[in-house]
Amino acid sequence: MVQPPSAPVNQPRGLRGDYSRVGADYTLAQDWERYSQDEHAIWATLYRRQIDLIESYAAPEFLTGVRALGASASMIPRFEDANRVLQATTGWGIVAVPGLIPEETFFDHLAHLRFPVTVWIRRREELDYLVEPDVFHDFFGHVPLLMNPIFARFMQAYGEAGPKALATPGGLRMLARLYWYMVEFGLIRTGSGLRVYGAGILSSKGETVYSIESPEPQRLAFDLVRVMRTDYRIDDFQRTYFVLDSFEQLFEACYNTDFAPMYRQYGAQPPIAADARPA
Repeated sequence: MVQPPSAPVNQPRGLRGDYSRVGADYTLAQDWERYSQDEHAIWATLYRRQIDLIESYAAPEFLTGVRALGASASMIPRFEDANRVLQATTGWGIVAVPGLIPEETFFDHLAHLRFPVTVWIRRREELDYLVEPDVFHDFFGHVPLLMNPIFARFMQAYGEAGPKALATPGGLRMLARLYWYMVEFGLIRTGSGLRVYGAGILSSKGETVYSIESPEPQRLAFDLVRVMRTDYRIDDFQRTYFVLDSFEQLFEACYNTDFAPMYRQYGAQPPIAADARPA
């Protein structure tokens, strides 16, 4: 998610990938009125099938965030409505972007309590697999946990860690792995068993079930160094998931760690394979 966009091109449909309207911070107006009836219908389809799953598979904190946001089940949300709730709860807000944005811009937004949310929505043939994040992935998958003060503070700290990673050889790759495994594809232990909180999982019907039920992937206890050294898959379900005991564990491990020595020690080393078993 945190890679520079390709050269802006005019797409034939809706708002997808349109970088011509962005400001210096890569934000733009959502222009909610431009969404078509079919685009709202695609949102409704995605929302309906995921909302049925998350009651059984999502972390309680995620469910709380979904309910508190009160997003429409039938229409793409208006970002301004979500911002009123977010800012009153944790001080966060969401900003509209056309798609992937440069790393330094992404980090700056997070450090200043702004989460970039893509404005376009996938096509019907992409319901089950999407190459890059759309509004459903970003809003449904990410925004609910920004209602949780501890996770929201971790996201701010992640943004604040960005400049050091950009300035250190190998640092950006390691920090990106932390985001991948702990923000996009994280699992957490709860009193009701293993649950999902990662946005990449919770915006995918297939991986929501697979991540909890399948015997194929390994599920490892959270270890900061192992997470930041482990490669990941971008073209298939994950081979490895990391499991938190609590969001406090994640925040404290990262906030109390100086990443610079880790970057120097491991940044130039080959990553651990995505499916490598612990020694």
